[in-house]
Amino acid sequence: METLTFEQINQWHDAYIHNPLQTAMRHAVYNNPLDQCVMVQENMTKNQNHFSVEIKTLPAADQLTSGRCWIFAGLNILREEIARRNHMNQFELSQNYLAFYDKLEKIHTFTELAIEMKDKPIDDRTYAWLVSNGVQDGGQWDMFVNLVTKYGILPKDYMPETYQSSNTAAMNQLINSRLRRYAQEVRNLASLQKEDEIMMLKAEVMQEMYGFLCTCFGVPPKSFAFSYADKDGDVHHMKEMTPQEFYHNQITMNLEDYISLIHAPTKDKPFHQVFQVKYLDHAGGKSVRYLNVEMEALKQAVIRQLKAGCLVWFGSDCNQFNDKKGGFWDDRSFDYTAAFELDFSIDKETALDMRDSTMNHAMVLGGVDIVDDKPIKWKIENSWGSAAGHNGYFIASDSWFERFVYQCVIHKKYLTKEMLVDLEKEPKLLEPWDPMGTLAD
Repeated sequence: METLTFEQINQWHDAYIHNPLQTAMRHAVYNNPLDQCVMVQENMTKNQNHFSVEIKTLPAADQLTSGRCWIFAGLNILREEIARRNHMNQFELSQNYLAFYDKLEKIHTFTELAIEMKDKPIDDRTYAWLVSNGVQDGGQWDMFVNLVTKYGILPKDYMPETYQSSNTAAMNQLINSRLRRYAQEVRNLASLQKEDEIMMLKAEVMQEMYGFLCTCFGVPPKSFAFSYADKDGDVHHMKEMTPQEFYHNQITMNLEDYISLIHAPTKDKPFHQVFQVKYLDHAGGKSVRYLNVEMEALKQAVIRQLKAGCLVWFGSDCNQFNDKKGGFWDDRSFDYTAAFELDFSIDKETALDMRDSTMNHAMVLGGVDIVDDKPIKWKIENSWGSAAGHNGYFIASDSWFERFVYQCVIHKKYLTKEMLVDLEKEPKLLEPWDPMGTLAD
């Protein structure tokens, strides 16, 4: 390995201090965020908040300091049907309720996998993934469907947020510390061939964790009697029902008919192939599955669903080229290359392979602006509260969509015949650390 020399450093130093542009940029970034110093003023007019296809939706929700975006996005779609049915202009479903059972299911999966992998070497990559990743907040569309199908839904008033449900880092750390100790205890018992004690230990840990979740999230109700006021102020009362009964009573859309299309242009993921992510099976339901398609096919499927008045759950990399205050994602509006005289460009395939970009946030598409039969920008319903963006809603340029949107959930009736045929193919298994699985972290 070559050693860095002072001769090299001095040469670089002399070149830098005689560069007037970098001197100006050093002054500019001294007390300002990098992205605010490189914004392209000429592009601001392209992010106007109007759309030729737009679905009117309820006020934005707020996931606060948690990674439950996938639950918020899913429930934001379901609540629209309930609000329309009952003539409400404000309504939220309990994100805390589903998060409780999501955590419980993930803890159960961990306890099972720790037993299944108990004989693997401690530095085996899959085992290392299990214990290092532990139980986190993230999830996928199919995981959301499994939770709703198994546990139902209920209005937010009947299991509201707690501090821990909205600020999950400390709670997650404690859960994972206990589970990692459990995993080591399983390995110790296995080495002594005490299989019966392993199962007793698992039962003990599950009891402990259920109680800990109740303390942090609250106790999930078994049934409730829903009362609400409609947009005219009239009060209505429903009979007492379980969360599962409420789901079947209020939701007519069949969530099983929605398919995850992805755009992952990497050599290990051929287009028109079905993929499944290992170890993300959840709540005893369907596996996390994707159909990889070309970007144009993905966008056209989304547009067909939006034109039919149906919202679209989607997964993206929200960390790239965003202005939270201004309410937009747009790669054209930040010129880092001109500001720093460096080429930061990276294509989507390389970004995925080199982990420069991964799927890390789920939101809802509720509109698109189409000019000359081509989309130019997209309307996004986020879950960062009404103070962010345009009262909680954001705009994404079409170029940003192409680079950083990886997954869109589409009803079967808006897929092409070719897509429906491709869905019958045997899925190829992806490792749990694959970029297409990172939204579940």
